[in-house]
Amino acid sequence: MLYYLFRFLEQFGISGARIWGYISFRALLALILSLVISAWFGERFIKYLKRKQITETQRDTKIDPFGVKKIGVPSMGGIIIIVSIIIPVLLLGRLRNIYLILMIITTLWLGFLGGMDDYIKIFHRNKEGLKGKYKIVGQIGIGLIVGLVLWSSPDVKSNENLVIQRQGQEMVVKHRADARKTLKTTIPFVKGHNLDYSNLMSFCGKYKTAAGWILFVIMTILVVTAVSNGANLNDGMDGMCAGNSAIIGVALGILAYVSSHLEFAAYLNIMYIPGSQELVVFMCAFIGALIGFLWYNAYPAQVFMGDTGSLALGGAVASMALLTHTELLLVIVGGVYVCEALSVIIQVTYFRHTGGKRIFRMTPVHHHFELGGWKETKVVAVFTLASVVFCALGMLLFLQWGL
Repeated sequence: MLYYLFRFLEQFGISGARIWGYISFRALLALILSLVISAWFGERFIKYLKRKQITETQRDTKIDPFGVKKIGVPSMGGIIIIVSIIIPVLLLGRLRNIYLILMIITTLWLGFLGGMDDYIKIFHRNKEGLKGKYKIVGQIGIGLIVGLVLWSSPDVKSNENLVIQRQGQEMVVKHRADARKTLKTTIPFVKGHNLDYSNLMSFCGKYKTAAGWILFVIMTILVVTAVSNGANLNDGMDGMCAGNSAIIGVALGILAYVSSHLEFAAYLNIMYIPGSQELVVFMCAFIGALIGFLWYNAYPAQVFMGDTGSLALGGAVASMALLTHTELLLVIVGGVYVCEALSVIIQVTYFRHTGGKRIFRMTPVHHHFELGGWKETKVVAVFTLASVVFCALGMLLFLQWGL
């Protein structure tokens, strides 16, 4: 909203109005504003939750090794995160940008889905929450919407990177002069190469492009569902999911910025995505909101984000990767989410095929270390460090293979 206001005022020669057109200024402002909102609104919302007794009632361990009570801590703190993201984005973003619209819709959709789950757990005293089949339907639904919009929207275009090798000179990377619909995505392990979904469906002959888009939509559904569930599983200790998500957000924000800058995209040999700079505004608000939330969520937590927050964070991370054509890189950047999800899959599979034997003491895997005698703060610190390593490795592979 403010973006359009100051762009309008720029026509009348208002001093300083032009600065609102710079993505770096709006992104920095979004970071600061979301941090302030999260800190200010968080304190008041926590008091409201306590007054209304919207608190945690189901915990496997009522008192942790430090003797801090977990029962009775306010839940549904994810509302703090969502509010702190959406307000700066609405104020500072270009609201007609298709990428920004998809990020807002995904965050609100999965936040609402997680909120329903938390509501059932808290107010109906049902620790199972929303039935799994309804949760999956909701995740598939938003994944389908994102995939179909990316398929059908004329505003979703990219300039593919074309490598031009000149004898006796360094490699020169150019982009197509015109932006067009593309089914290509970046492969982090192969230098100067993009994966084309339509090539995977080449057996469909002349229908391979349509089949490629169908495969892409299916891939979108899988990524959104898997990552949102991974973030949900990662939310098991004070400050863990918020801290890891903030770190992943920094990595994805950098990728969005270089993808939206023609010169950087050419230098790094990646696709140039016009309009994706608005994703930087969203990610800065995302990061600021989580930093502010950590003030109340770090050990000992004054509030839990609940599924309201974890599903929304996972959905935002998944959509961000899909919109910047880096969904395959998410396996590395979001390595903590992947490890949490794999630990559950491995445990359940092994348990069923061995008649009740276990590999881990408890899953998700962070509980394995907790039951092994690690203090909660140590587990969170180790997982946070692991997230930094995963993101650094992902960025290194992405950038190095692009050079």
